[in-house]
This record gives sequence, C-alpha cells and structure tokens, in this order.
Amino acid sequence: MKLDGAHKSDVRTQFAALCYRIHNGKVEFCLITSRNAGRWIIPKGWPMDGTTPAKAAATEAFEEAGLEGKMHAQSLGVFTYEKEITDGTTPCLAIVYALRVKTVLSDWPERRQRRRKWFSRKKAAARISNLELQQMILKFDPTQL
Repeated sequence: MKLDGAHKSDVRTQFAALCYRIHNGKVEFCLITSRNAGRWIIPKGWPMDGTTPAKAAATEAFEEAGLEGKMHAQSLGVFTYEKEITDGTTPCLAIVYALRVKTVLSDWPERRQRRRKWFSRKKAAARISNLELQQMILKFDPTQL
C-alpha cells in the first residue's frame, strides 16, 4: 500500500493486539478471521475516547477474540493496509501492542462473527497476508518486552 500522496487526514489509525501465549515452551499466536472475507488477522479497531492505545487494543482482543491478559504498553511496531469502507477503501496504519493471554473466554461479543485459532509462529505468519505483520510475528520475542 502506498501512503505517498495521501494527506494526513486521509490515513486512519487503528490499534491492534498481537495475542500470544507460551505453550510447552514455545510462543503461540491467536489469530481471528475477518468478518467478511474470512482472512486470518489480528484484533484491531479504532481509537477510543479517554482510552490509551494499548487499552483500546486490549478491548479489541476481548471483543473480537474473547482474550484477556497482560497488555504491554510499548508498541511492537506498525503495519499498513487498505480497509474496505462503504464507498471504497481507505489507507490505515495499525499500531500493534503485545497481549500475553491469561484468559480464553468461551463466550465473547463477536463469537458468532469470527473464528479464533492458536498457531505456531511459522504457521501464524504463513496465514497472515500482510508482509509487515508477518515479519512482526516472525521476529517477536516475548523476552524483550
């Protein structure tokens, strides 16, 4: 996606949660499906008034994936993508925060709209179509948080 030529007001910001756990000594990532296309993605959403970016990302992880845990306040990085909207697409910049999952809920707000699944590092990266997010997953090191 090209951001050059876009005005500051043309680019939208979202906050995303890279949800992970340590299982049998290895990092696993929880991915969810998008509502319409069924692509594997990570929870993300728009800024929320009066809420920090990390807290907004944690809220999205709860609403979209039914996950709760320890959110790290420092962002891991960003990725860009085109978000489909009613009259086309808009460029988005997603700021990613790591969420170490402590609780996996059996019931959550978007349970009927999405699937949720845990993947190894390589399998998670292979299922993500965004190259920037793929690299973030491949390079993620929970000991550096």
